[in-house]
Amino acid sequence: MPMVQVTLNGKTVTVNSAPDTPLLWVLRCELGLTGTKFGCGVGICGACTVLVGKEPKPACRELVKGINNARVTTIEGLDGPVADALRKAWIACDVVQCGYCQSAQLIAAAALLTRRRAPSDADINAAMKDIACRCGTFPRIRRAIHMAASALR
Repeated sequence: MPMVQVTLNGKTVTVNSAPDTPLLWVLRCELGLTGTKFGCGVGICGACTVLVGKEPKPACRELVKGINNARVTTIEGLDGPVADALRKAWIACDVVQCGYCQSAQLIAAAALLTRRRAPSDADINAAMKDIACRCGTFPRIRRAIHMAASALR
């Protein structure tokens, strides 16, 4: 089995899983990073979203064979001013209800605010559209993203 190297949360790790193994299972089962959640397993719900490079991607759809030498960031490794501003805004806006999708929501929001420091509602809607929130807290998520964006300016 070929080994794949990935920069995961800033550290180089070697992945020993089969080439067709989804990144989600590598993160959760091989590497013990359970902040990335299993939702649907087919890339529809977005609960397993991580950053691959600078792009949010569902980890259930990213295969080991496609991530060699990639930079992957999970919720455990999300840090810096954007992450800090989002976490503060998430708390201030009381975003979390069940919390299951929140790691993915924060990853996608961080990718958005890294690209665009003053997003419109349309920008936020587009950036967050692939992550289902079954609790219906999306209005609070949008408010928190605007709050974090304001704090970063």
